[in-house]
Amino acid sequence: MIEVGMTYTAEKTVTPDMTAKAVGSGGLEVFGTPFMMGLMEYAAMQCVQPELPEGKGTVGVEISSSHLAPTPVGMKVSATAEVTGISANGKMITFKVTAHDAEGLIGEGTHTRAIIDNARFLQKCNDKLARV
Repeated sequence: MIEVGMTYTAEKTVTPDMTAKAVGSGGLEVFGTPFMMGLMEYAAMQCVQPELPEGKGTVGVEISSSHLAPTPVGMKVSATAEVTGISANGKMITFKVTAHDAEGLIGEGTHTRAIIDNARFLQKCNDKLARV
């Protein structure tokens, strides 16, 4: 059962392919914001996935985040997601997300995920190809 207060933390070591320069979101070889937000989403997904029935998953529908401090290649980063709300119908989950490196907080924000039926979601996605 998904409950408010559940948390999950994911960790990675920043590699050259995770930099702003590598992804094209900036010109410097520092931890890129898209990768920070991706790690935040991953933490949120992992936070609730074990509580979902077989064949169900979550997809990100909204994320709002600040990126407060740079992190160099070679330093470990972590992202923590905490469930802060569940919609009345149980299909939408909101999270507080934070990211840290060895020096402290590097990012924070909010994230929302929708619970989906994996097969139905993929079918809806793939049906787009038939229409174009």
